[in-house]
Amino acid sequence: MRMILPKLRDRRTVDRLLTAFFSDYREFAFRRAISLISRFYNLRAPRVDWYEYLDWGKSGGRTYENGKIHLVHPENWKKGRKYNSERRWVHTVFHEMGHYVLWADAERKADHFAYRFIHGVAASGRNGTGKTGTLASRAARKRRATRLRLRRRPRRSRSR
Repeated sequence: MRMILPKLRDRRTVDRLLTAFFSDYREFAFRRAISLISRFYNLRAPRVDWYEYLDWGKSGGRTYENGKIHLVHPENWKKGRKYNSERRWVHTVFHEMGHYVLWADAERKADHFAYRFIHGVAASGRNGTGKTGTLASRAARKRRATRLRLRRRPRRSRSR
């Protein structure tokens, strides 16, 4: 499966903004990075809540199905962790944004899938009564004729 990602230049910009936020704690850099990712995927920017720790210090972030993300603030990330590097925090943010991109607006995506899956089915296979109507393609007509031929029993000879 291929993943659709922003251009390399845009990914580097996002990475640079996140590393700047890790060192300076300027909210603007973080919001800008998240909005760039969200804009590329045509999603609303997620609501991010900051915490000192999550799961008793085991995880760095959580993403919920309603689009809310809980992250450990970089200031707290640096304090009580065995692996407290900047790269690990940036990777955690990207990881949680991956969850957000893949989970966001599940109902709309499911409705869109269902619509696209059904689109054209009624015109080619059924009419309004639910019975089969005219077959759409020449290949379908040939398959039907072949099935009808195979169903016929051979005639018995009457010479007995």
